[in-house]
Amino acid sequence: MGITFALTVEANNAVAFWPFSTSAGAAMNSPAPSSGTPALMAPKNGDPSAGDFVALTTSGDTALVSYSGPSGTIADVAGSPSFDRISVYVVRPGDTLSDIASMFNVSVNTIVWANNLKGIKDVHPGDTLVILPISGVEHKVIKGDTLKSLAKKYGADAEEIALFNNIDSSTGLAVGTTIIVPGGELSAPTPTKSSGTQGGGKKDILFGGGGKALLGYFGNPLPGAIITQGLHGWNGIDIGARRGTPIYAAAAGTVIIARTNGAWNGGYGSYIVITHDNGSQTLYSHLSGAVVGYGQSILKGQLIGYVGTTGRVTGPHLHFEVRGAANPLRNCRVGSVCSPQ
Repeated sequence: MGITFALTVEANNAVAFWPFSTSAGAAMNSPAPSSGTPALMAPKNGDPSAGDFVALTTSGDTALVSYSGPSGTIADVAGSPSFDRISVYVVRPGDTLSDIASMFNVSVNTIVWANNLKGIKDVHPGDTLVILPISGVEHKVIKGDTLKSLAKKYGADAEEIALFNNIDSSTGLAVGTTIIVPGGELSAPTPTKSSGTQGGGKKDILFGGGGKALLGYFGNPLPGAIITQGLHGWNGIDIGARRGTPIYAAAAGTVIIARTNGAWNGGYGSYIVITHDNGSQTLYSHLSGAVVGYGQSILKGQLIGYVGTTGRVTGPHLHFEVRGAANPLRNCRVGSVCSPQ
């Protein structure tokens, strides 16, 4: 499946993985780049002069050290480009899904699943693809495993597992095969620098993101709302609020993704990504609607959309991610109304 960064956990027959990619959405409702827009290329190596990929460093026995981000991460030590940013790719004549997956060192299914594609041939010149760094778990099937049991074990969705792995949900899983659980999380036995905590003491695996704290740079995208889940996924925080509550840009920047079709979109549903002048990005997902579009310049505190329940959710809330910098709400207590740092 292209490059897989993995940490083996033999007792559970599973490894955490991060198929880093620059996902793209073929169904963006906002203006898309023209055919003349230069195609973005995935970085092949942290060291441009080297011939092979740079090895990742692990933190204890539970998580990988963030490979990218501002100073303070392994990325800066190696001088590597960012692997955790979201980018867009415009399909060129002659491109196949396999070519694109190889270019970004991800699996074909990563692109299919995150872009709601109908199949491997559902790409056409001019389509705009967003390749997200999709987190999840790689699991080796043992006797007794079912889609339902794996979904429960890793806090995922059985239908997503079947779709991502091209499995017929009416048939059993073949013992010995390896499948991917998109969005799945491994339980950490002890806290680590790469894990956050959720209400009730439950630990959430932090698959990516993080970086330098930019004090005062980011504002609160949902002022006055309650934190409902601590750091998890890609440096994300969940903030609960009623459907239709206004969402504001955490910092000034430019909209690079505005997918407002309410489709699955890799679990994000309708979402917006803004890139900022310091190289960081903020992502706002599960929206009921957006009021900004691709390429639009945004001011800090500007209205960009409204809280909703699109994508993978259990209730109305905003999933707010920061890529390339520390999440300003990272130290907020679950159940509190908190100001960004």
